[in-house]
Amino acid sequence: MEIKNKRGNILTQNIIFIILNLVFLSILVVFLFTKMAGAAVLEEKYAKQIALILDSAEEGMAINLTMEDAIRVANKENQDLNKIIIVQDNIVTVKLREKGGYSYSFFNDLVDDVDFTIYPDTTSIPIKRFIIYVGK
Repeated sequence: MEIKNKRGNILTQNIIFIILNLVFLSILVVFLFTKMAGAAVLEEKYAKQIALILDSAEEGMAINLTMEDAIRVANKENQDLNKIIIVQDNIVTVKLREKGGYSYSFFNDLVDDVDFTIYPDTTSIPIKRFIIYVGK
């Protein structure tokens, strides 16, 4: 009779171990999916994308950048759309939430000669794009 009890204990222990592992992995997957579309990832994505755009920009260019998902997150966080993208010297900062933000530098030769103006495109409601203007 002791042999049956030992086999039963081993089976029960294995089932509990498997269930706990599945619960842990499920929680991990849910966490990853919620963070993938989060503000921090969007801040990094758009800061790098804008820096690449400004690297190749020339004087007189006007660039439309669609940022629907970032604007939606900024609106949820009650951020002013005029202040979510800041270009200072050769650093782009995207800030979609109160605590946070991501900065990325670019190396355009025109930094000293031109101003980079970035503002929301208010021609469409709801706002979906930002306009980047490179001028003096």
